[in-house]
Formats: sequence, C-alpha cells, structure tokens
Amino acid sequence: MFTGIIQGRGTVTAIARAATHADLTVQTPLPTQSHSRIGDSLAVNGVCLTITQLHANGFTTTMMPETSRRTALQQLRVGAEVNLEPALRADARLDGHFVLGHVDTTVALVQRQRDENAVVLTFALPAAYRGELVEKGSVALDGVSLTLTAVTATTFSVSLIPHTLGQTGLGELQIGDLVNLETDILGKYLTKLEAMRHDDSDATS
Repeated sequence: MFTGIIQGRGTVTAIARAATHADLTVQTPLPTQSHSRIGDSLAVNGVCLTITQLHANGFTTTMMPETSRRTALQQLRVGAEVNLEPALRADARLDGHFVLGHVDTTVALVQRQRDENAVVLTFALPAAYRGELVEKGSVALDGVSLTLTAVTATTFSVSLIPHTLGQTGLGELQIGDLVNLETDILGKYLTKLEAMRHDDSDATS
C-alpha cells in the first residue's frame, strides 16, 4: 500500500532482460533512508515491486511478465529517472490517497498547457476505464497521487503545481509519452458493483 506521495527519485543503472522477466537496478539513497530490507515493497513509477537485492547505493528488483506487459516500465532504459515511494507504514501520516501499486494500463499525454503557476496535463482515456474516473476524484500517474480536474469521454486532465513538476518525472513529459495509470480503488469497486447489478437485472427481466 502506498499514498502516491513520491519520496525520492532514482536512476536506472542496469536492466537485465530475460525471456520471461527483467531485473531492474536503481541507484538511490531511498532504501537506506527508509531502512528497507530485502523482500520489502517499493513503488517504481507507481508499480509495486519487491526489493530482491540491496546495494550500497540502491537496489535491484525483478519485473515479471505481467508487469512488463501492462506498464511503461518495459520502455525504461539505462539512465532513465524514476519516481520512488516505499510502502506505507501503519503508523505513518496518510497524505495523497490509497495507491495499491497495481497499474491498470498506460496512457499517452495528448496535451500540455500552462495555467498561471500550474501545468495542466491531458491524457487519452481508454474506454474500459471511463467509469472509474470522476472529476475531483483521485488518480495515480507514474505513482503520483493527483486530483482529476476534468474528465471527458475520451480524455482526462490533471493540474500540477511547481513542487510536483520539480519532484517527479511528470514535469518532463512530452506529447505522446506513456505513463502508468492506476485508478482509485473505490472507483473500481463501484464500477464492478454497477456491472453486477446490471447483469442481475438482465437475468431477471
């Protein structure tokens, strides 16, 4: 469980790809700062991964095939910077919103606009996730907890303050870039409940 409040950035220093998985090594002081251990969870660009090795200057984790297929981590290259967040402690302050680190899909940036001191990013919205996004609701993009400022049939938008632009990789996005999308868990359950009600209604009609 995470909150979507990025605790640090890391640099990819090695990617060992195999037929069914990939080992990802990231340089960052965060595991030392958060007293992480092998087996702990850590979100990399919003993807919940398990620390398999700890190094003096970072950590290594393994991506399984599902992770490579469903997330933008498959596009990472050596030298890329990633957003990092250690798992939420039970006694920690809860900011952001509950983020599971279970990415739903990737979405592409289609528009970038300046709004005084903020930057509005607009992304393409896959039809399968329309029911899980609502204006002023929460969403996680590359692990960053954000508030939805607009939702249409085909797009959704978020507004980033200067702090978020400087502390995460979202400020560097260009048109066409992909990010990891995780919708709010509450929206998932409500959408599922509505679908079940619809199925029950059809079965009894």
